[in-house]
Amino acid sequence: MAEFTLDLNDDQKQVRDWLHGFAADVIRPAASEWDEREETPWPVIQEAAKVGIYSLDFYAQQFFDPTGLGIPMAMEELFWGDAGIALSIVGTGLAAVGVLANGTEEQIGTWIPQMYGDANDVKVAAFCSSEPDAGSDVASMRTRAVYDEAKDEWVLNGTKTWATNGGIANVHVVVAVVDPDLGSKGHASFIVPPATPGLSQGQKFKKHGIRASHTAEVVLEDVRVPGHCLLGGKEKLDERLARARERAKAGGERVKNAAMATFEASRPAVGAMAVGTARAAYEVALDYAKTRSQFGRPIIDNQGIAFQLADMRTRIDAARLLVWRASWMATTGKPFTSAEGSMSKLYASETAKKVTAQAIQILGGNGFTREYPVERMHRDAAIYTIFEGTSEIQRLVIARTLSGMPIR
Repeated sequence: MAEFTLDLNDDQKQVRDWLHGFAADVIRPAASEWDEREETPWPVIQEAAKVGIYSLDFYAQQFFDPTGLGIPMAMEELFWGDAGIALSIVGTGLAAVGVLANGTEEQIGTWIPQMYGDANDVKVAAFCSSEPDAGSDVASMRTRAVYDEAKDEWVLNGTKTWATNGGIANVHVVVAVVDPDLGSKGHASFIVPPATPGLSQGQKFKKHGIRASHTAEVVLEDVRVPGHCLLGGKEKLDERLARARERAKAGGERVKNAAMATFEASRPAVGAMAVGTARAAYEVALDYAKTRSQFGRPIIDNQGIAFQLADMRTRIDAARLLVWRASWMATTGKPFTSAEGSMSKLYASETAKKVTAQAIQILGGNGFTREYPVERMHRDAAIYTIFEGTSEIQRLVIARTLSGMPIR
């Protein structure tokens, strides 16, 4: 009988320690500066590129880890360093995954290298899906893509919002509606090459947290892209739309569940980010509680502090186990019969918010100042319950999966 273990193998430990060292030596010392500046930390991204972290090869190696733990382990360590800078480093991966999942081999080979650039000239990419009126409700997307057969071009019009690297990216991947009658199944993804006329940056958001990560609107006004910029190609799109129409006639709910399963597989990575932030805040609070003295003794001697730390560590470890389980299931093809992907994201996100708030409380007045990092970590943690599906959407997904009912 095969031995059951939760131990990382030697290769995984080596990668984890390497990432931890980069997070401790490069990301953390820069975290406060770039949070205050609210700008993309290009020098840090360049350092990540020099050592091989900011590259498709690195993320591909972690993605193909047969245990499924490569990506969550990498996310936890980088976001332990700082959430805003880490998101600037991994944000391009959102667009790269979009191309890997839907593009042809030629598209993958052409566009992904342009997303990253090289260590001497780093680039970033943006994945543009959300809209002002279509966040969780993706079926309400309004950005349209119309095919101009005479010129073999697609014409894109609309506004995207909450786009990481939006407007500053070398390559944008834009999700648009090609058949409004099919709802979310009538969407397609397009590459918008560098310097394409009609694409511009709209509002850049000044955010509560993750301020080192650039987030902005992307405005598309008669943006024309060549036919070969449709990910997967037109023949594949036409076949998919035809199947979607037939399935919609046979029973649309089955199509919706298949789409939900796709989103489920990506959520553990966000959970791992949240675990990294929570762990960082917990460690600061633990060190502080052991060295801060009041009434003649370290404050950790008080049950009120010690029990909080015990609860914080327990929640963090439980969140990590949920993330690892979902990541392993996704890699090994185990079905998410109980929405395990959403479970991991929900619990880890809520844990990050709670643990960072407790860390501030343990540090007291010091925790409320920018002299200590926990106030920044608490601001950063708020995003995890919002992006990649709010906590309310996660609960809805879980409830619908458990009950089989269209809960509203």
